[in-house]
Amino acid sequence: MSLDGIYDPDNIFAKILAGDIPCAKVYEDDQVLSFMDVFPQTRGHTLVIPKASSRNLLDTDPALLANVIQKTQIIASAVRKAFEPDGIVITQFNGTAAGQTVFHLHFHILPRFTGSNVAPHASGQMADMNELNQQAAKIQAALKQ
Repeated sequence: MSLDGIYDPDNIFAKILAGDIPCAKVYEDDQVLSFMDVFPQTRGHTLVIPKASSRNLLDTDPALLANVIQKTQIIASAVRKAFEPDGIVITQFNGTAAGQTVFHLHFHILPRFTGSNVAPHASGQMADMNELNQQAAKIQAALKQ
């Protein structure tokens, strides 16, 4: 699949946006949704996506992109307050060769803890939804501070 592919309205994030698949929601407004990654690489692994159909960073309207990255910054700050990591990695993939597995623009917020390993991207075991909802609640509380 190339970078210039067509947006697939049946991708997993489009289904989450449509309410067809549940998520552990962290934040939502009229343009952005943030939720916990169900295959977390670290404790507190959070995703931020635009609600608009957007395949990757390279095909996204700049105004929409500016809003999504601003919300990513705000949510990353809340993740930092909620989990007190030693660092935070923010990643975004464009195309299969770059590691993109869901073809809807999204940013990963990964809290990093010294001495703790990061699970591989898009692999591993699905996390417990109760645990993800608890983590989402911690971030929501930090957003209100």
